[in-house]
Amino acid sequence: FSGFISNGVHPDTGGVHAGVTTVVDAGSAGCATFAGFPNHIIPNCHTEVIPFMHICQTGLATTPDIIAESSINLDGTLRVADQYKGLIRGIKARMVTPALDIFGMEMPRLAKRAARESGIKLMVHIGDTEKRYDPNVIRELLPILEAGDIVTHYFTANPGGVLDANGKLVPEAREAADRGVWLDTAHGRMNFSLDVARRIIDQGLLPHCISTDLTVPGRLNTVHSMAEIMTRFLGLGFTLEQVVTMSTMNPAKAIGEEQRIGSLGVGWQADISVLDLRAGDWVVHDVVGGHLRVDQAFVPVVTVKRGQVFQPEWGPRPWGWAPDSWAAFEGMSFAGCC
Repeated sequence: FSGFISNGVHPDTGGVHAGVTTVVDAGSAGCATFAGFPNHIIPNCHTEVIPFMHICQTGLATTPDIIAESSINLDGTLRVADQYKGLIRGIKARMVTPALDIFGMEMPRLAKRAARESGIKLMVHIGDTEKRYDPNVIRELLPILEAGDIVTHYFTANPGGVLDANGKLVPEAREAADRGVWLDTAHGRMNFSLDVARRIIDQGLLPHCISTDLTVPGRLNTVHSMAEIMTRFLGLGFTLEQVVTMSTMNPAKAIGEEQRIGSLGVGWQADISVLDLRAGDWVVHDVVGGHLRVDQAFVPVVTVKRGQVFQPEWGPRPWGWAPDSWAAFEGMSFAGCC
């Protein structure tokens, strides 16, 4: 939602010029601001933008988003969801402070009501970066979700994630997945832990979708690109086929577009991401001080969107798209400890 929120990345910067054909905006706009998408964002970019709408009527125009009971306008949300039916694919709720201080569990329930009455799905951000609310709130949240709804920040280390105090998956997580709830990793600047990822992977409840939660500061300092997020998952032990599936086919299914995008087929939209899988010696980082040495990295080569060809830009780092080199990281670590 570039130009409407302070940290919004232009869709083409994170999209066709970064090896990505289609982006989902996970609730940057609320009912009071959503018209900016069809009037100003979507007509002025080559990347396909599929938006969700925030239950907070001003979306992410301010931080924090929900600051009072007046921050949620249910009637307005339903009206705008109906006005832009077919464009808005879901309602977004963020399980963060101070929204839960103000509304408690009524906030996600209002979001679920808006989604259900609008005939669309609910996406819920888990993990409170302020670390203020009861971690067990996840056990109240997950039963609200129905088949097709989405949990994002599945690998968060913040309170309200899917691991209990002993590092075990809460039973409601498996029950939600069994009901057909989609599990999305996202990343962002504050909600991705390699240690949490390993614990969850070891317990066998794998994510369905890989995503970035890309922002302006995240692109420069943490997330960098979709290609680098895919690199992280190779480093975590996922196969190339799994990583590609979690980045293409599964997200298309999660947003109900699997008959149009997410795969290559005769008669389908000509969306192609050409990536180079390079051998090397790199390191990728999470947001809590963890790091992972990797010997393969994805680098964008060319993007085809609706048959139109786009070249990648230089990339988010001074040297382009590749991650940090292991040699440089090791040298810095050695210098810092002596």
